[in-house]
Amino acid sequence: MNSLMLAFTLAPVVRGFIAMLIAGAAFPLCGVMVLRLDLIPMRYMLMHGVILGGAISLALSLPLFPVTAAVNLLLVFLLLALSKDKSSGFGPGSAAAMVVSMALASLIIHKSGVSANNTLNLLWGSPFALQNTDLAALAALAVFLVLYVTLNIRTILAVFYNREVARSLGINVDLHYTVMVTLIALVVALAMKLLGALLIDALLVLPVLAAARFLAVRKKETGVTKLFIVSSAAGVLISAAGFILAVMFDLPPSASVSLAAGVLYILFAFGGKK
Repeated sequence: MNSLMLAFTLAPVVRGFIAMLIAGAAFPLCGVMVLRLDLIPMRYMLMHGVILGGAISLALSLPLFPVTAAVNLLLVFLLLALSKDKSSGFGPGSAAAMVVSMALASLIIHKSGVSANNTLNLLWGSPFALQNTDLAALAALAVFLVLYVTLNIRTILAVFYNREVARSLGINVDLHYTVMVTLIALVVALAMKLLGALLIDALLVLPVLAAARFLAVRKKETGVTKLFIVSSAAGVLISAAGFILAVMFDLPPSASVSLAAGVLYILFAFGGKK
């Protein structure tokens, strides 16, 4: 316990803990959007997009988040412009973008001579490596995300339910759809720096799945509003527990947070009744 308290006197640890709590509260809100809008294919595309952005960042010695965010936004807006059917996460366009992104990332890493160690770091990430600017960007994105969901909850629910019905009610469905996929793109880019490209779902999707299982097992009202709230609470619990475990036992934070997410899902799925 003394070593844990001593660790929390270090600026990178405190900064990382604050970042994880913010991410845990905010990122699952985008996870609800991903699942309710059936954007799993797009989310896979964005995961490959952050690897491409990371490769460009390493090759040109540029800041990681701005580059990965720019790549993800470029992919999203390109597919928004080209895809007529967005009902399945941009359909075939997402698969094509995944393949092209990984091909470009491989070529850039090969030609630029980036070390294998730096390349592997793209896959795992670390909250200890965050700078004050990263924390500020995370906080700003989280505030905007929470405000957007809170102020537009009825509109979001209508878009989730049926887009044609939402249009008939005078809702600008295309605008809100674009805002939501843009937020998802930015969240995935930031999550990469916290958890790495391979474990983004630990704070994006798993808290939502755990919350949905918890509400279902407890036979509570399973409305989307309650799903937003419980998912956010689950995300905070996952991020706090995983980060503290990482500090206490000298574990990779991305792995310990992901493990905490998996354990919480199992507990909610099988132990909810008790």
